[in-house]
Amino acid sequence: MKGKYKAALALLLLFILLPLTLLLTLAQWVPTLAGIWLPAGTRIAFEESPRLTRHALIIPDLRYLVEDCEIARMKNARLAHPSRWKLDIDSLDLNTACLGKLPQTEPSGAAPKTLAQWQAMLPNTWLSIGRVTLTPWQQWQGKVTASLTPARQTIAWQGEAFQLQAALNGQHLTVTELALHLTPDQEPIRLEGDFTLPLVPDGLPVKGHALATFTVPSIAAPVDAELNWDDNRGQLIAIARDNPEPLLDLPWQISDSTFTVSDGRWSWNEAGITPGGRVSFRVENWRQGLEGATVSGRLNVLTQGIAGKANAVLTFGPGRLSMTQSALPMHLTGEAKHEDLILYATLPATLTGALSDPQLAFAPGALLRSRGRVIDSLNIDEIRWPLAGVRLSAQGVDGRLQAILKAHEEEMGDFVLHLDGKASQFLPDQGLWQWRYWGEGNFTPMNARWDVAGRGEWRDNTIVLTDLATGFDKLQYGTMLIDKPRLVLAAPVSWHRDAASPHFSGALTLDAGQTLFTSGGRLPASTLRFSVDGTDPTFFQFKGDLRAGDIGPVRVTGRWDGERLRGQAWWPKQSLTVFQPLLPPDWKLALRDGELYAQVAFSAAAGQGFEAGGHGVVTNASAWLPDNKINGVDFVLPFRFGAGTWSLGTHGPVTLRIGEVVNQVTARNITADLQGNYPWSEAHPLLLTNVSTDLLGGKITLQQLRMPQHDPALLRVENISTSELIGAINPKQFTLSGPVSGALPFWLENDRWVIKDGWLTNPGAMTLRIDQDTADAIVEKNVAAGAAINWLRYMEISRSWTKINVDNLGVMTLQASITGTSRVEGKSNTVHLNYSHEENLFTLWRSLRFGDNLQSWLEQNAALLDVRCQADKVCKEQE
Repeated sequence: MKGKYKAALALLLLFILLPLTLLLTLAQWVPTLAGIWLPAGTRIAFEESPRLTRHALIIPDLRYLVEDCEIARMKNARLAHPSRWKLDIDSLDLNTACLGKLPQTEPSGAAPKTLAQWQAMLPNTWLSIGRVTLTPWQQWQGKVTASLTPARQTIAWQGEAFQLQAALNGQHLTVTELALHLTPDQEPIRLEGDFTLPLVPDGLPVKGHALATFTVPSIAAPVDAELNWDDNRGQLIAIARDNPEPLLDLPWQISDSTFTVSDGRWSWNEAGITPGGRVSFRVENWRQGLEGATVSGRLNVLTQGIAGKANAVLTFGPGRLSMTQSALPMHLTGEAKHEDLILYATLPATLTGALSDPQLAFAPGALLRSRGRVIDSLNIDEIRWPLAGVRLSAQGVDGRLQAILKAHEEEMGDFVLHLDGKASQFLPDQGLWQWRYWGEGNFTPMNARWDVAGRGEWRDNTIVLTDLATGFDKLQYGTMLIDKPRLVLAAPVSWHRDAASPHFSGALTLDAGQTLFTSGGRLPASTLRFSVDGTDPTFFQFKGDLRAGDIGPVRVTGRWDGERLRGQAWWPKQSLTVFQPLLPPDWKLALRDGELYAQVAFSAAAGQGFEAGGHGVVTNASAWLPDNKINGVDFVLPFRFGAGTWSLGTHGPVTLRIGEVVNQVTARNITADLQGNYPWSEAHPLLLTNVSTDLLGGKITLQQLRMPQHDPALLRVENISTSELIGAINPKQFTLSGPVSGALPFWLENDRWVIKDGWLTNPGAMTLRIDQDTADAIVEKNVAAGAAINWLRYMEISRSWTKINVDNLGVMTLQASITGTSRVEGKSNTVHLNYSHEENLFTLWRSLRFGDNLQSWLEQNAALLDVRCQADKVCKEQE
């Protein structure tokens, strides 16, 4: 009996311990058992053992591997069976890169199951996955829920970038919602449709109709796309709602091994550019998936410009697109035209790398060229971009980047520029691009040649110009010739493009040799140094100073805000003598004393032009000429300039004060005020006022001269001493004393006159005395005129009236009437003298020999004077 009890007890322990042991060792034996049904080369693995609770099976972690590649990882799965199977999973990560390693067929070679057979195998199940992630498309992750029965399967995917609602009833698939968000600021692509799946789910649907709506950034209206197919052929059409012309029209056919698009059409319209053309491509062995398919095709691009139509063709394949390593040869050749610009392309290349990270490598012979007109005045003779060896990828551009530009501008001249550099994973604000540039050209307006050379780099978000040297062999314009001006860097120009703390800085120096003027003056060699500091090239402050020998420094500060240049310039007080080199030597003008200072504010902008305002002051200036001395000059110039107009005297008139001008005749206390616009107009005239000078013991004044001129400006002569005038001229033939006053109506805008109907008279007694030798000489030459000459040897003039006219050729006409008393040899005679004289003032001023002219006139007219006086019977009266 004891043996029977022992046997029964052993069996009881076996039935109790065996299930418990199997449950506790799930992580060891389940992967081995599952391998019987899994595809060859694949396996599952646990990091933590599953555990069984009263209501569910808990699987903390499960990995599915193909060879050593993890194709899937499941976290925190819970399997229960309340009324039907219910599977809840926290997360499921799928690595699509491992799909290519899965075996193509089952090892047994069994016939594939039909869709109905697969559906019949489905248990009644609820499925919920908190997060599904597809590598490398992590941005499409989302929550998945599904309801599965043999008769109907539904699925919902909810993520930030992708949403899906679909249901499958037998072979009929209905997509009620599909939304794909490509960018945050763009409307999503939306699709809905009905599809009929094949009996064996190993290919595309056999029939279907789908409608999609999406937006394109460069097209204002939404785009509608319609896809139809039946059996092995179909068509895809995409049309913008504001344009009946299809953007895309792709008729396609599919067979067991080949997918073909033939005679497809495409068109585009953006910013006035309307390219279009045909497209065709072929995918062979498409059933073998992306890794086993072979792709080839052709796309042509038709463009039109002012020069006519152009065609470019892109051919690609045969080659392979892969999730791991693509190999697709490509070749673009032909030309494109837009308005006056023509682009030529010869670009052999190969697309390599994974589709998630493709790379385009240009082969030897890759070249882009262009010619035409970019703007109205700039003609591009040729620009070349050699691209051999350059690689493009998501990380940026790698390789040698070159460009050669030859161009000319009708008025400015021609030039050639070269750019050569190397890029390493370069994208804007990412990677490294180092370059150097050089060039030369002609600057036609100033009859000069220029050159430029420099180096720089773009490293991540910082652009640095490390070297710059540019300049002209000369600048020649009008009366000015500048010798070899050159601009160089005094400190590197750096632009840090950080969004939080951008910074732009640098320093430059402009040196020039001496500037020569055709008049003979010269400006010594000059240097302009300035620095910039700001956030970027469109917003910075600048400061600097300009020196030219002893002239300066002129200090300049300001800022540029991308639209307007504003600044100020200060000229500190400086001696006028430093400007002596600017004066031509043949002027023989020596600056002796005086000081200058000035201040100017300026601005410049497109549409506004250049504007400036400020003032300049000259104090106590003195200058000497061989025959003149100018002393005590004070000059104040307040001004504004804008729209090509000078506004003079903005806060008070322009004032000129001169202490004295010492010459044969000394002028003192010279004053003049100027206010108004130049060029002047009726609405904005120019006024010259307060003109006066003390001269020859009297005064000359001009109350007002208005431009444009409607009335003459009245030049008044007050009590001018004729004795001082004669003393200054120093004629030997006669002397004259007494005051002269008058008025001279003065014209600047008259088609004939400078002075019209001017007059002079004597407000007091005057005396005329002819030199004894002169009078005797005239009597000897003309005895008949002796009596008349005797009357003029000494004459006291009681009244004189002189009418003066000067035309715009300088011809002066005098008509004088003189009444006086002649006293000769104790006798007194009353004399009435009518005097006419005509002379060119320009000639007179050059000669200043008024006495000789008067003697010549007396010699020629004394006899006639005697005859006229005797006939009148009033020319003399004997006392």
